[in-house]
Formats: sequence, C-alpha cells, structure tokens
Amino acid sequence: MKSRGRIVAFFLIVLVFAGLIGSTVTGITKDIKLGLDLQGGFEVLYEVEPVDKDQQVDRRLLESTVEMLNDRVNRLGISEASIDIEGEDRIRVQLAGVEDQSEARDLLSTTAQLSFRDVNDKELLDGTDVKEGSAKQDFDPNSNQPIVSLQLKDAKKFGDVTSQIKDMENPDTPYDDNLLVIWMDYKEGDSYAAEYSKEDPKFVSAPRVSKILNTTNVMISGNFTVESAKQLADIINSGSLPVHMSEIYSTSVGAQFGEQALDKTVFAGFVGVGIIFLFMIAVYRFPGFIAVINLSIYIYLILVVFELMHGVLTLPGIAALILGVGMAVDANVITFERIKEELRAGKSIMASFKAGTKNSLSTILDANITTLLAASVLFIFGTSSVKGFATMLIVSILVSFLTAVFGTRLLLSLWVKTKLFKNRPGWFAVKREDIKDIAVKNTEEPKMFNRQINVVQHRKKFFIISIFMVVIGIASLFLFKLNPGIDFTSGSRIELLAEETIAKEDVQTGFEELGIEAKSIVSSGENGEIAVARFDKVLSEDKIAEIKDYYIDQYNIEPSVSVVSPIVGQELVKNAAYAVAIASVIMIIYVTIRFEFFFAITAIIALLHDAFFTVAIFSITQIEFDVTIVAAILTIVGYSINDTIVTFDRIRENLRKKKKVKSFKELAVIVNRSLVQTFVRSINTSITTLIAVLAFLFLGAQSIGGFAIALAVGLIAGTYSSLFLAAQLWLVWRGKMIKKKPVDFTKKKRVEGPQV
Repeated sequence: MKSRGRIVAFFLIVLVFAGLIGSTVTGITKDIKLGLDLQGGFEVLYEVEPVDKDQQVDRRLLESTVEMLNDRVNRLGISEASIDIEGEDRIRVQLAGVEDQSEARDLLSTTAQLSFRDVNDKELLDGTDVKEGSAKQDFDPNSNQPIVSLQLKDAKKFGDVTSQIKDMENPDTPYDDNLLVIWMDYKEGDSYAAEYSKEDPKFVSAPRVSKILNTTNVMISGNFTVESAKQLADIINSGSLPVHMSEIYSTSVGAQFGEQALDKTVFAGFVGVGIIFLFMIAVYRFPGFIAVINLSIYIYLILVVFELMHGVLTLPGIAALILGVGMAVDANVITFERIKEELRAGKSIMASFKAGTKNSLSTILDANITTLLAASVLFIFGTSSVKGFATMLIVSILVSFLTAVFGTRLLLSLWVKTKLFKNRPGWFAVKREDIKDIAVKNTEEPKMFNRQINVVQHRKKFFIISIFMVVIGIASLFLFKLNPGIDFTSGSRIELLAEETIAKEDVQTGFEELGIEAKSIVSSGENGEIAVARFDKVLSEDKIAEIKDYYIDQYNIEPSVSVVSPIVGQELVKNAAYAVAIASVIMIIYVTIRFEFFFAITAIIALLHDAFFTVAIFSITQIEFDVTIVAAILTIVGYSINDTIVTFDRIRENLRKKKKVKSFKELAVIVNRSLVQTFVRSINTSITTLIAVLAFLFLGAQSIGGFAIALAVGLIAGTYSSLFLAAQLWLVWRGKMIKKKPVDFTKKKRVEGPQV
C-alpha cells in the first residue's frame, strides 16, 4: 500500500506541475518584457553636464532629470521605457519597440531651454515665463499652416518686451530689427546674425513685432508640419531639462532584426534543450527521465521568477537561461554518477541512493556558490546587456540548485522507496557484470573506458601542452592583436538586413551618396543578406537619422546603428579587468575557507588559463571582439571554477578517507583515482552544456554568434584544465610539502546533506 501511495504521489506532483505549466506558461511568456535586441528599439547612454558653471551634478539633479525624461517618453506613448542612473553623471535610456526612433531621440536629447530674444541675442523671456502645459499644435487662422500656440504667465511683461522690440532700429544691419527671435537650446556663440540667412537656421521662429501686445497668447510659426509642431509642443510642455546631455553610446535595432533574432534564438533554445533531454534519458535511463521532469519545472520557474522581477529579456538573457539548463544538468549528473558508483560497489538501490545524494551535496553546493560569485561580479561591473545576462544566470543558478537538489531527489526517492527497482540496476544505467561483491573488499583502482589509466604520470605532457598553447596565444596577441568591435575602439557600426543578397558595391554607393566613407563592409548570413559597415568616426544624430531615412526610402530596410565614444570603450576594458581580478580574489578566499589555499591558487591559475585561451582564439581567428565576448569570458571564469571544484571535492574526499598521506607517490595515487572517478561526470556535463551552446552557434541569431564561440572554446578549455591541469599543478605543489612532512587531511569537517 505504501508503494502504491508513493507512485500516486509522484504522478500527482507531475500532473499538478504539468497542468500549471500548460495553463499559465503562455500568459507568462507574453507578459515578459523583451529587450530592444528582440523587438527593435534603441538605447542611449548620456553623459550629464551642468547648464551653467555654478550648477553641481548630484544625485538629486539626476533624479529630477530622469523624472522629466520619463514624462517626455510617456508623451510618446511608451509605457515600458527603462531610464536608469549610472555612476555619478550618466543616464541610460532604453526604449524597446519604438516605431519612430528619430522622434524619440529628438524628444529625449533636446534640453528644451526655451528663450525669447531680440536680434542682438539678448534674452527677454525664458521657459519659466510660459504657462505649464499650455503649448499645443494649432493652425494659423490666416494661412491655415501648422503652428505652435502657447500661453505666457504675465501679459504686462510680454507687452514690455514687444514694446522694446517694436522700437528697435539699427540701420547698419541687413535684416529687420523688429523681430522676436524664439530659440530652443540657445548656446553661447549662437547668433541671429549668423543664422538668419540660412535655409535651416538654429532658431525656431522670428516673427516681426509691429505693435505692443498686451496678451498671454503667443503663436510660434515656422516651416512646421503637423507632426513637427506637435513634437515641439510636447517638448515645451515637458519642460526644460535642468542639465545638458551628451550622447556617448547608442545602439538602435531595426524591428526586423529583433523579430529574426527572437525567432532564431527561441528555436535554437528548443533544439538545444530537446537534445539535452534525450541525452539525459539515453545515458542515465530512469534517473535521466526524472531529471527531464525537473529541468522542465526549472525552465518554467525561471520564467515565473523573471516575470515577477519585471526583468527585461535580451538575447544574452536567453543564452543564460539555456546555459543554465546545461549547468542545472551538472547537479543531476553529479548525483547520478555517485549513485552509479555505489551500485557498482555492490550496495542496494536504496543504500546507493542515500549515499549518492549525501556525498554529492557538498560538491554541488561548492560548485554553485563559486559560479554564483562570478555571476554576481558580472552583474556589478557589467553594462546593460551584460547585466541582463548576469541577472538571468544568477536566477538560473539559484533555481537549478532547488530543483536539482530537492526536486530530483524527492521524485526519485518516491520510486526508490517502492522497491520496484530492487535487483534492476539497469534502470540506473548500471550493468550487472560491473557490480562488485560488497562482501569482498575491493582494492582495485577505478577504471576509465574499462581500462586502468594513470593520468597523473603524463602530467608533464599536459604542462607542456598548456605552456605551448599559452606561448602561441601570447605570440598571436603580440603579432595580430585582437579585432576589437566598436565597443572598444569607438566609432560607428551599421547593420543592414535584406530579404535577398546585398552587394557590397550597392552599400558603398549608398554611403557615398550620404557623404560618408566606411572603414570596412562585410557581408554575412547564409546568402549574404546581411551587410555590416564599420566607421572610424562617431556619426552624429542627424547623420544617423539621414542614413535611416535613406535606406528606408531606397530599400525599405531599417538599419541597426551602434555608436560608441572613446571613453565608453576604455571603461569596458577597465571594468572587465576589474571583474576578473575581483572575482579571482573572492574565489581564492572562498576556496581557501572551504578547501585550502593551495587548492584556491591552482583553481585560479586554471581559470585564468581558460580565459586567456579564449582571448587567444579570438586573436588567432580575428573574429570581432565585442562586449558580449567579455560577458562570455566572465561566464567561463564561473564555469571553469565550477568544473575544477568538482574535481577538487573528490580529491578532498579521498584524502579524508586516506587520513594521512606520507609520500608523493601516495598523493599521486589519490589524485589519479579522483580524476578517473570524476572523468565521466566532467565529460557528460561539458557535453550537455556544449549542446546548448552549439545550438545557439549554429541555429541562433547571428548577433550572438561570437558569444557562443567564446563559450564553446571556454567550455572545452575549462574541461581540459579541470581534468588535466589544475589537479596536476596542485599535486606537484602540495607533493613537495609532503616529501618534507606527512600531512593529516582529516581536520576539516564535511558538510552533510539532508536526507530525503
């Protein structure tokens, strides 16, 4: 009866989650906000400067500026804008799904310092004299042309101003002196004299004053369309910004780019996760099936938590979600491999389950905490898209720990306790012929591929291989350097996406007509339907608008444009270096506390080896190195330490069983045994994570290709270093001390796991 009750409980749990997921997942995915890289839009980073010399840019001033920017954005009808303060003098604006990016950009960047001046540029009235919210788009009663009408606060003051202008007279000027010149964002050095004869002057309007006007009603006429008049009215109503804002970084993504990126990335995610599910079932049989159920619950919970956090899902965020699936598999693989070990040792299914889940907990805990530390550093030092990736990675790690440690164990325990699997080790992927007699003490060393292999005796070969790869990497970086994207060099990048092949010559001709010259133009995509042009200089807002209008008119293509100033690129490099350095220090402290200092140092050497090798590959291949690659490298730092910790945990466990190690030879045997025992786990974890990454590389959006390459290279390097480098370095270093004096490894207590 108890067995039947446990089976019923299992199916009830599964059916409840299946019903919950089936009935709510569509609504949850619809409610999740998409980043501009998945639906189009633009992002701008502004540097805030004071309006006058006496003004100080502080937190209060930045907050009031953000409030006014939000008001302006609301007038565009955008309800999900993201406007955040960064550092001491910056504001980042992200507007996803904006149809008219030029209008939005103008509305944001215009300081809106309204002033009324005479022809000698003397200020007579300013924005404070205008009644709040009074500006509106209207029509001139005489010509029926679009105008902007507004109301002033003081009719008498306006009467004095018009009286003064009416009587102005200077015979030496070639223009009429009786003009009220209306300026928007007048700057020192601007003048009516320099602008009046231009076809497109900087001032908004210059109506003639022939009589005294004691009124509060003012009409601003000019070469307006209905849309431009309405935009000016909106800007006036939103008030003048208390600061000047200069653009130091911007990127815009066309709607078709976002749609394609979303479709491809989601498809790649489904394929990657599907293959991982099949792999788990094929390799681990029934426990693999249980893992698939929990991984499905894990993905659902990730989406729920992210939606509750009001997070914005970006391409790197989706990558972090799928990468999290690969890492969530790791906890299951560690547990299942430990259960298989116990079964091969001759224990019963129940005893193997208890021992396997207990022994794997500290490994999973240490591996997850170290990766979490790396993700946290990534969040602190990352920019917007990198922050999004780090946020999703942190959530993934926390949720995967809960589902893998408690969810998998709970569901598996319900079946194990039924005793249906008694004498059926095949359901746990263990062959009967591999099971030893538990009554006979087994002194045989564990095997790899059914062979006893001494990995440790080849340590010098691995050291030589690593040194050789590092030397090649240094030589490549010295000779070829990296191929940095505009994130690091400053400049502009324009990307075009067409339904058919785009000829480089046509793109070049278009730029020549626009009066700009590209440093390079590269075609990509399956049929050359994507063209990417890079420019050494930072293109102005007006030029960007002109480029967009040109390609929309000529080819019905909305290009994606990125612009980065030199200061941003320098900070990206600096922040990345800080992130790696701080992550390394934090990990050294943690691993020293949990293990020992020698483990910590060799783990850091291994992760730096992996990060450097990834950078070296980008130098050798000359693939463009941009900010997403930095995110990938920092992720590799977390993954590398994760993989190394699993190996070190097994070494620690075997050392405690041995208690006291008297010679280098004894230590070498223990290290070799640990490497062989963790080999299958490391390979299987790497395969599952690589499946997800390769799905993105071959099936995902092109914009995430470099990111996927960096992760793939880093994963391979991380697996190599954890199995063949880190442990061997520790052996050589620690072995020298043991030669002088035997070491007792039984002093530290092990973290015991909860029983299911």
